[in-house]
Amino acid sequence: MKDILLILLLQLIYVPVLTLRTIFLVKGMSTYASLFGVIESLIYVFGLSIVFSGEQSVVQMVVYAVGFGLGIVVGSFIERKLAIGFTTFMVNLPAKNESLIADLRQGGFGVTVFHGEGRDSIRYQLEILTKRNREDELFRIIEDHEPRAFIISYEPRKFKGGFLLKTLKKAKKTS
Repeated sequence: MKDILLILLLQLIYVPVLTLRTIFLVKGMSTYASLFGVIESLIYVFGLSIVFSGEQSVVQMVVYAVGFGLGIVVGSFIERKLAIGFTTFMVNLPAKNESLIADLRQGGFGVTVFHGEGRDSIRYQLEILTKRNREDELFRIIEDHEPRAFIISYEPRKFKGGFLLKTLKKAKKTS
């Protein structure tokens, strides 16, 4: 029974570490990724050695697999809480909403406004880059002003310059 609980615990640590390693690698943070890789491999080898030592118990193998699945849930939860990186929102509006734009800018969001032609009318598009940990706040502001806005978000891989980077650099200097 002790081995089964240890296997489950190891999987609940191993998979979130694997998730974070992958995220750091994708985001180009190789130092963190390599550190998590070392931790991941140690846990992996230790966990497998328990499962495959002596008699292989079907229960141990099932607990190993179930722990892996539960670890994915835990790893996803941790990743959402850390909210590493940035998101770009493209917001399409039927009319230029000056109060929305002003509230976003007052809230510290950099907003670029584009004017375009839709199928039936003139449309306005807002492009907003924000840290992922502010996504929900941004979405609420947009919803409060424009409940029918068409919103697309995506994660930019690289960017240079602009309002957000200037703001981040100023914040670093004052800390």
